[in-house]
Amino acid sequence: MALPNVDTTNLKSFIPAEKIWDLVQNTRADDPIRIREIIQKSHNKQRLELDEMATLLSTQNPDLQALIFEGAKTLKEKIYGNRIVLFAPLYIGNKCVNDCAYCGFRKSNDEAVRKSLTINELKKEVQILTSKGHKRLILVYGEHPDYGPEFIAETTRTVYEEKNGHNEIRRCNINAAPMDVEGFKIIKDAKIGTYQIFQETYDEKVYSKVHPSGLKSNFLWRLHALSRAQEAGIDDVGLGALIGLSDWRFEALSLLQHTIHLEERFGVGPHTISFPRIEPAIGSQLAHSPPHPVSDDNFALMVAALRLAVPYTGLILTCRESDAVRTRLLHYGVSQIDAGSSIGVGSYAMSAEAQKKEQFVLNDQRSLDDVIRKLCNAHFIPSFCTGCYRRGRTGQHFMEFAIPGFVKSFCTPNAVLTFMEYLEDYASEETRVAGYAQIQRELANIPESNPLRQELVTRMNQLMQGERDLYF
Repeated sequence: MALPNVDTTNLKSFIPAEKIWDLVQNTRADDPIRIREIIQKSHNKQRLELDEMATLLSTQNPDLQALIFEGAKTLKEKIYGNRIVLFAPLYIGNKCVNDCAYCGFRKSNDEAVRKSLTINELKKEVQILTSKGHKRLILVYGEHPDYGPEFIAETTRTVYEEKNGHNEIRRCNINAAPMDVEGFKIIKDAKIGTYQIFQETYDEKVYSKVHPSGLKSNFLWRLHALSRAQEAGIDDVGLGALIGLSDWRFEALSLLQHTIHLEERFGVGPHTISFPRIEPAIGSQLAHSPPHPVSDDNFALMVAALRLAVPYTGLILTCRESDAVRTRLLHYGVSQIDAGSSIGVGSYAMSAEAQKKEQFVLNDQRSLDDVIRKLCNAHFIPSFCTGCYRRGRTGQHFMEFAIPGFVKSFCTPNAVLTFMEYLEDYASEETRVAGYAQIQRELANIPESNPLRQELVTRMNQLMQGERDLYF
């Protein structure tokens, strides 16, 4: 993707690095009253400020950390209920003009096998994913001229059009290179879901070191990408940082600052935040030895603090993490996970050379069915819901529903309906039993007097009679 007209001379960073480093280095939290005040603010549906989140992140006292974890757990249950949204990544191509030190796709990596899916290959990948029950994908593209806005739009439409009986994809999120406003308008017209891009690190000095060349070497162009997406009318955006390149507390606070910037400029923050930790990648020494590794315990604290800092933002935890870590963090704020994932180009069709096209190593390689069964046994309700997106409840409209508490009211019934589709059409018998037991638990939590309950039961009966794609 050529950027001949990129001009960042009038752009400035909205990350107050000096202030954030001061908070990281000098904030000390030893006052339980202050911790409780911050948690209560979050429970009152208010986003936190930088100093408040810094207080949570600096807490080392086990008793105070326990307050934070419990506060995050309570908030998640209050807003999201037991719902966990499921998706899968689909890698479209791994050509790249960047030379990111941590990435297996970087242009100087001679060990990587380069590949872009043809339209027929893309259809095959979609057929395999939908045959397993997936309804939501994130399409992932390398940063290369071959993957411009028109190509992204074409491949997105192809995915939506590939249907076979009950098998279909209902939401395509996009992870692709930063574009100009006109480029974002082109992919918006293809009816993409969330546009997601990671800054990787908000530490500008580290950023320059690990991104020595290519499109990605321009820190400001990337930093303002989500703002350009908003200007193009894409009000559903996702941001993220790659944890391990710089201090994890600096990155977490910068994610909050990016959220604040979007809220102040566009009236709505990101739909999702991601925080992947660096995992080994073929041909990358840095990926095998991250400069700033973060322990599982500190990682959990970061997730809990993020949950409290941004109450209505979805938190994504991918298969980079192990089953054990993901299971732990589901309780403290994570609301979306991938499952049954493969990150090679063409790897769902089990291409012989697909492994050499993977971007990094996955730690959780369980099947979608196995993940779903374990979620049910832990009393979570798996969801493939796309109702808000398809009803136009995105951006500010989503917040109009979310803040009064409608997320839990609407999304739990929609989760039940989409999960029933999975149980009827795709689940193993063991998962089917566990799944219907969880659905009964969810129904028990809806009062008999609630008219939504009867409408939900009516739609559940319609599903049992063969109808599909029912949602509120």
